[in-house]
Amino acid sequence: MPTFRTLQGVHDLVDLFDCFIVDQFGVLHDGVRPYPGAVDALVMLKQADKTILLLSNSGRRSQPNEQRLLRLGFQHGSWDYFLSSGEIAWMRLQKSLAVEGDKRLKCLLIAREDDRSAIVGLPLIAVDSGVEADIVLLSGSEADRFDMDHYRRLLEPAAKRGITCICTNPDKIMLTPLGPRFGAGRIAELYAEMGGPVTWIGKPFPEIYAAALDLLGQPLAARTACVGDSIEHDIAGGQAAGLATVLVATGVLDTASDTEKTALFRQHGATPDYLLPAFVW
Repeated sequence: MPTFRTLQGVHDLVDLFDCFIVDQFGVLHDGVRPYPGAVDALVMLKQADKTILLLSNSGRRSQPNEQRLLRLGFQHGSWDYFLSSGEIAWMRLQKSLAVEGDKRLKCLLIAREDDRSAIVGLPLIAVDSGVEADIVLLSGSEADRFDMDHYRRLLEPAAKRGITCICTNPDKIMLTPLGPRFGAGRIAELYAEMGGPVTWIGKPFPEIYAAALDLLGQPLAARTACVGDSIEHDIAGGQAAGLATVLVATGVLDTASDTEKTALFRQHGATPDYLLPAFVW
């Protein structure tokens, strides 16, 4: 049986940690509205003089994510830093494309709601088909609008040509107003199944944790906690980075039984140090 300590609320963590790396989707909100108590819990954690970095597997850059949080009702100043996988990818592409000189690659961008923040400011030419793409940037899924066959048809020509796909949102499941749907990470898996090479950016991979810890000034690992709802991404990723982990049983785990959670611990080789029923104070 997995062993972890079940907590009543975020206040139980205040004496244990100085820095908190907190997921947004599934912990703070469901994409449409904040979870009950999450806004106040974040404010009170900051008032307890803790350093807070929000770390997200969002293909959008950091600023659009922060603006969305404010629109949802989260309070300005209740976190210190925001870092998204989309931001990491943008910085990596900016650096690598500078080497190309005047050459502009054709990019097939797959995103939600026609969001183009992932490529704004980069020397890329947006195209609508995998037939002519030099690179595929997979930043989001619209599985609430399209089925997997839509993405297969769109991506297969690029996969067959061996075009690299950069997946900036490794989440396999996403929350939508219609309920859980397949995420960009699942589309990236499909791309790999079709023979295309995939570069993964985001949790649970090391690059995003290294960047997060740099932003935090390399805090003591023993005094830093990763908080999230995904065992595969938040818990496994945090543990691989040598940090304590706190699993929040909302989001993708909202309807999971104890037996199902235990199976996921075993599947991903990761058991949290602490369990929170919800992100409440």
